[in-house]
Amino acid sequence: LRHALLYGFDVVCYEAQSEVGGLWRFNPEDTEYSSVMRSTVINTSKEFTAYSDFPPAVEEPNFMHNTRMLNYLRSYADHFHLTKHICFEHKVLDISRAENYSTTGQWNVQVQDTRSGLIVLERFDGVLHCTGHHAVPHSPAPFPGQDKFGGRVMHAHEYKDWRGFENQTIVVVGVGNSGCDIAVELSRVAKQVHLVSRRGTWVYNRIFHYGRPVDCVRYNRLSAAVGKLLPHTFATSYVHNQLNFRFDHQLYGLKPEHDALGAHPTINDDLPNRICNGSIKIRPQIARFSEGEVEFEDGSVAEGVDTVIFSTGYSVGFPEIEGGGLVKVDNNQVDLYQYVFPLSLAHDTLGIIGLIQPFGSIIPIAEMQVRLVLAAIAGEDKMPTNEERRAIMSRKATEMSKRYVKSRRHTVQVDYLPYMDELSSLIGCDVPVWYSHLPHDPSMALKALTAPHTAYFYRLAGPHAWSGAREAIFGIEKRITAALNPTYQAPSSKRPHLIFIILLLVFLFLIF
Repeated sequence: LRHALLYGFDVVCYEAQSEVGGLWRFNPEDTEYSSVMRSTVINTSKEFTAYSDFPPAVEEPNFMHNTRMLNYLRSYADHFHLTKHICFEHKVLDISRAENYSTTGQWNVQVQDTRSGLIVLERFDGVLHCTGHHAVPHSPAPFPGQDKFGGRVMHAHEYKDWRGFENQTIVVVGVGNSGCDIAVELSRVAKQVHLVSRRGTWVYNRIFHYGRPVDCVRYNRLSAAVGKLLPHTFATSYVHNQLNFRFDHQLYGLKPEHDALGAHPTINDDLPNRICNGSIKIRPQIARFSEGEVEFEDGSVAEGVDTVIFSTGYSVGFPEIEGGGLVKVDNNQVDLYQYVFPLSLAHDTLGIIGLIQPFGSIIPIAEMQVRLVLAAIAGEDKMPTNEERRAIMSRKATEMSKRYVKSRRHTVQVDYLPYMDELSSLIGCDVPVWYSHLPHDPSMALKALTAPHTAYFYRLAGPHAWSGAREAIFGIEKRITAALNPTYQAPSSKRPHLIFIILLLVFLFLIF
């Protein structure tokens, strides 16, 4: 909505639920719509989670609880007066190409007011489908004996909080973020938690050295440049050493065969402690069920199991877009240029938003996807031809298959910085190269090279550049530290020019 208004479009948003927030609005009831758990905290820091022109408040914690995240989204909607453009409790039933699509690119949208039951058909010049990929829970095929199991079997989609699970023996299947969060939370009230890890995982902490948010250390231009130049084996060895320094993944039963850069990371601050105190036991894949037991592939058995929770992800689907026939899905694989545009369409007037699993925050990436679709609808994009798109997609698929372990979740995996740069180049909001600031703003040059590369950088130039972008970038450090200690003063360097010269020499050495 925000960027559609910047383009001057007449825009409407159909929202099936009654409020802003989507899955970030915790709902204690079990409904068809996904929501976070009561205790969920964001896995990316507030600076990397923020929209490009709405920095989080200085007093907000670096990793916000879901209630604070919801307040941020509400504040964003209120600040830019977006709610008046939203039709709440309106469910989209069908999206189809209009009769004159071939010449206009227009779409017919059938929508139902779920309060009155009234169904209407509207026509639009463009459609952005923004439901993400956490809507339809995916569970594995039943295991042998599962039909005889006497306990409860559920999906993480249904899990709200620990209430009702006290003193139970619980099996949690899946070591992604949700599975580990559920296992850790239940380990504090359950009799025993068994966490099933089919192929292991590398576990990241939210906090890096000296208490810094890990993404604020990891994602900057200098680190990205160094990472490109280092051999892959060296980079992965460094990451493995960092992760194993916290806890030995092999000793704790979590070491996977793939390297740390070959799969989506699991982020959890408490898991090793819960394993170490015995409240969580790591188990291999399930072999079979019996009435009250779960046997694992190594022959070990969990006895007296009360509940099994499958935290096994979600399935992608678009049944409301021409009955599911336009955007086809094969084992979670979708053929979309830049994970946004269906290749079969003659016009770039339909965009799929949020169908990504990023190394980084999804919100600024989804925002950039929105900007790209709107630029295309406005005719201001720099999109390649259809043949070029297919070649790009083929190359990307090959690269991703080489890097990532084969998995349903990795079909939509992207890396934050490279993907943001690709989209920005198509929009025309490329981030100015750091050394372009040297003649007139050397302080900005240093920030552009070493500061956390948040979404604010993509509003420095190009369409709808934001006059507050520079201030937002320079305020990152203050917002990080003030959230921890409002009176904190960072030690000042007596020779800041020397730091810059050293960084410059290092960079020049690396590229030449």
